[in-house]
Amino acid sequence: MPELPAVTLPLSELAARTVTLREQVSRAFIGQGEVLDQVLLALLAGGHVLIEGVPGLGKTLLVRALAASISCSFGRVQFTPDLMPSDITGHAIYDPKTERFQIRRGPVFANMLLADEINRAPAKTQAALLESMQEGQVTIEGRRFALPEPFMVVATQNSIEQEGTYPLPEAQLDRFLIKVDIGYPSHEDEQRMVEQVLSGRVAADLDVSRVEPVLEQQELLALQQAVATLRVDPAVIDYAVRIARATREWPGVIGGAGPRGGLALVRLARANAVLDERDFVTPDDVRAVALPALRHRLLLAPEALIERQRADDVLDALLHKVAAPRQ
Repeated sequence: MPELPAVTLPLSELAARTVTLREQVSRAFIGQGEVLDQVLLALLAGGHVLIEGVPGLGKTLLVRALAASISCSFGRVQFTPDLMPSDITGHAIYDPKTERFQIRRGPVFANMLLADEINRAPAKTQAALLESMQEGQVTIEGRRFALPEPFMVVATQNSIEQEGTYPLPEAQLDRFLIKVDIGYPSHEDEQRMVEQVLSGRVAADLDVSRVEPVLEQQELLALQQAVATLRVDPAVIDYAVRIARATREWPGVIGGAGPRGGLALVRLARANAVLDERDFVTPDDVRAVALPALRHRLLLAPEALIERQRADDVLDALLHKVAAPRQ
């Protein structure tokens, strides 16, 4: 794949591009502003996203609208119990004309991959994404193939309590930079949704065709590069690491965040600072992203689950205990 020309933009303009991107996605994805902001943070940080919620809340719609607002390639895989790993990554087929095996690339070879209802497939198929998410490459028949840049997996999953779901392995969960919990919309947003869907349309879905591409592929890379090079004070890094380490010793938690947890906090805090048009990261940025960055990295003890504690409850309490550096 040919290299894209470098693009350098001032911080204020990068933030403005993100605001424009948000406005375009909001044309189709109504309400749920916090959910959209969290997905945009992961996009800026160059990470992968897991979106969880009951069916019918617009998870797939959000990803389709985001892909439509960026001029880059898009792939989609509908996960089902009979899906095979090669259906995602690709496979080798024999061509009788040339008497050679040819590689047929799967949908993973895209800038943005929608893994729809990822927990409908068993662990063997889910694991097909591990290499691509961690290393940006795919191995087919012993040959390695690089994935295009930027590369982002946005996976949706129904709640574990739903029938016919398989829990994601911890190794798979840890590859997601962020987990977004999506709930029911407000009354006003739901009313707007109904009005928009029923405005002279037959299909019972929101119209993604209204979303226009406002960000080029090289501009997205520039956004991600700006986030990756943002200055972070050592005291803020120490704060993020202390939060991640505290999850491993917190009462009611039998499995806390690993080193990727601290990395996720800093990466997302940088993105949060860019959205605020700042060239430095504060402890408030770390606190703002702590729940989506860490909620899927905690394994609660049975007694905590019996008491109906959630990972978010543990993280809220933990953030009140871990001292932040003075600004």
